[in-house]
Amino acid sequence: MSKNIKKNLVIPSNVTLEKEGSVVKFIGPKGEIKYQFSDIVCINIENNLILLSSNARLAKSSRAILGTTRALLENFVHGVSVGFEKKLELQGVGYKAKIQSKVLEMALGHSHPIKYDVPIGIDIECVSNTEIVVRGICKQQVGQVAAEIRRKRPLEPYKGKGIRYYGERVTLKEIRKK
Repeated sequence: MSKNIKKNLVIPSNVTLEKEGSVVKFIGPKGEIKYQFSDIVCINIENNLILLSSNARLAKSSRAILGTTRALLENFVHGVSVGFEKKLELQGVGYKAKIQSKVLEMALGHSHPIKYDVPIGIDIECVSNTEIVVRGICKQQVGQVAAEIRRKRPLEPYKGKGIRYYGERVTLKEIRKK
């Protein structure tokens, strides 16, 4: 059995859990998340600890589900208590971003501005013209939104222009030779 499965999950004091059948609801200062787990997994809550066990024999597939469930529960606890964020930078002459109501508007070298509607549960902040911060309580959703924004102008391998994650290292290719 994996070491991560054996670790108990500690629930912070500012997070409350409600369990109804196979649905667990996490409530914290940042918001709330509901998660329906598999029938294979048995979740017990005792003294601010989440204990996981398996209803089935520990076959390879049930161990995988148990480990995935533990990682998801840990992310949900972290999300409702602290939250997640991804930072993006715009690299290029004239590249800039601004947020108006719930629409992110970016000038990325096209003849028109690129608009991205901000999904429910996500907060986007433009720290400066070239820095975008994506925040939310669901780690998967924050990563997905950051990837969708990044896809609007992928990195160009010769000059390094485009949208990149904050601190991402880019290896530039040599200039094309005729």
